[in-house]
Amino acid sequence: MSTNPAPDESAFRRAGLINGFSAYLLWGIIPLLFAAAAPTGALELVSHRVIWSLVFCAILLLFTGGFARTWKIITSGRTFGLLALASVLIAINWTAFIYGVESGHLVEVSLGYYLNPLISIGLGVLFLGEKLRPLQWTAVGFGLVAVIIVGLGLGRMPYLSFTVALSFGLYGLVKNKVGNRVGALEGMTIESMVLTVPGLIYLIALGAQGLSTFTGFGASHVIIILITGPATAIPLILFSAAARRIPLSWVGMLQYITPTMQFIIGTVILGEAMSTPRWIGFVVIWIAVILLSVDLVRASRRRR
Repeated sequence: MSTNPAPDESAFRRAGLINGFSAYLLWGIIPLLFAAAAPTGALELVSHRVIWSLVFCAILLLFTGGFARTWKIITSGRTFGLLALASVLIAINWTAFIYGVESGHLVEVSLGYYLNPLISIGLGVLFLGEKLRPLQWTAVGFGLVAVIIVGLGLGRMPYLSFTVALSFGLYGLVKNKVGNRVGALEGMTIESMVLTVPGLIYLIALGAQGLSTFTGFGASHVIIILITGPATAIPLILFSAAARRIPLSWVGMLQYITPTMQFIIGTVILGEAMSTPRWIGFVVIWIAVILLSVDLVRASRRRR
């Protein structure tokens, strides 16, 4: 009997692969958008990102008839509380990420996204009682060695890497607790809504002190800030579409597109220096990535 997928299934998976590739590609190039938003600071940019994401999501909900579903989630109690917690975690992730871009540490941030799957594995063991396979243990070990090597080269703990990886890993854990009860669009709408109030307060305070950068640098700067809304929502929607269509092992391998692109942008376009310890550390983390990818493929084949 042939194990090749039927034509309809092949088209379904091909669409998922395109959606997933597009999502990670957009996440990979988004540092260029944040770099172009200078001199807007990280907190100000996150506040704008939240507000314009909410506006963009509201427009999509209007066309998809999703307001009733969203309101039901808001009044659900526990699910809304989990999404509120998720919104705080993703705000920390965004702030650390944007600060890394603006301060010339995008390469350090990219290390965090390479570490993220390893952090997620560790959280699964601690909080979900998951068991690690031998290759996963080996990959985690290589990841820890990579962090130590990069830290020695920096002369400090790579705190941006840890902040990005841990905040996004915890975000994923919380979203796992929410499960399939919340769609990507509705979830992002609620997370943006929770963050909009503190974001508005921060922007009003900046404006009152004459420190807002929104309108002081020309029309192109305003457009860049506005674009952060759809640039936040569109990749997440594409990712959600991909996750429903392709195996987890494919998603696991696609996710390395983003930190690889961030690494290239940081070193080639933004001109960040790469010392010998940094190169050694990244070679070690790339070995961990290969081991983890091999493990995912093997596990997927066994399940089939």
